[in-house]
Amino acid sequence: MLSGPDVSAFSNRLRKSLTHWQKWARRRGISCFRIYDRDVPQFPFAIDRFDTVSPRAEVHLHVQEIDTGWKRGDEDYTAWLVAICDSICAACAIPAAQLHLKRRERQRGTSQYEKLEGDAETLVVEESGHRFEVNLDSYLDTGLFLDHRPARALVGASIAARTAKRETVDFLNLFAYTGSFSVYAAVAGASASLTIDLSNTYQAWTARNFALNGIDPGRHRLVRADVLAWLEAACTRPERFDLIVLDPPSFSNSKKMQGVLDVQRDHAAMVRQCHALLADQGELLFSTNLRSFELEPGLQSPGLTEITRQSVPEDFRRPGRAAPHRAWRAVK
Repeated sequence: MLSGPDVSAFSNRLRKSLTHWQKWARRRGISCFRIYDRDVPQFPFAIDRFDTVSPRAEVHLHVQEIDTGWKRGDEDYTAWLVAICDSICAACAIPAAQLHLKRRERQRGTSQYEKLEGDAETLVVEESGHRFEVNLDSYLDTGLFLDHRPARALVGASIAARTAKRETVDFLNLFAYTGSFSVYAAVAGASASLTIDLSNTYQAWTARNFALNGIDPGRHRLVRADVLAWLEAACTRPERFDLIVLDPPSFSNSKKMQGVLDVQRDHAAMVRQCHALLADQGELLFSTNLRSFELEPGLQSPGLTEITRQSVPEDFRRPGRAAPHRAWRAVK
């Protein structure tokens, strides 16, 4: 009888990593975190653990196969991937239904790990007392970028410190995705917030996140708009903000936009526009996940200081590997 693919090196490393990161997360009260990230190069996966609070308290794993360009025959590849998924379920003690696989192409033979979009279940997770809806099947991303966990905490802490001094805080979230920064800002006591994204889908998702956290939509507004066009118009208006988060995608050519967004080309203009929109002593947090990104040298004049070391969490750091994002902070 022929044996299946040998994935023991992967399985052994995953068990060790899981033990380490579970202890790490438990000490810090973290319930959503990365447990494996290409730790064995021959097994190029990123695995994130989500401990849900609704509709049931259980462990779900978001498993992404990283495309390395390696070539395998279809049958061998499928057998290898099934063996990987089986070993993940065994190491993490979860049923196949709680493993959510994202991979570069569909192959027959792994149906137990495939989820159909119509069957995707909405899950709710908790982070530092904040609740967020995640979807681990229907989209490339889950609805919550775990590598921005410390950046969200920085936003919340900054606003809480200002409100403790009885200061009013107006918050602006640009390219807001599902509004996680806005949730932190509102819960921390922001007087008002403006959350801007071009996607109706993501704005509706943000509204559900607001509802999960009891956030008043009257004071915390959602605006569907092209951020590039909105920024240009906003600089002519008197409204100013005490804290701005600018976290654009690397590239976007959405038909809903007036033009094309290229973060490398456009970041300097956006940063300067955001700086102009800051109130005195206002803060700007700028972030990008473009690996090849180079900050325009002239942006050091508004006092932009890199804070990537503080903004990338421990579970996303790997020796010799680029950070999942870079971040900068400026104070006006």
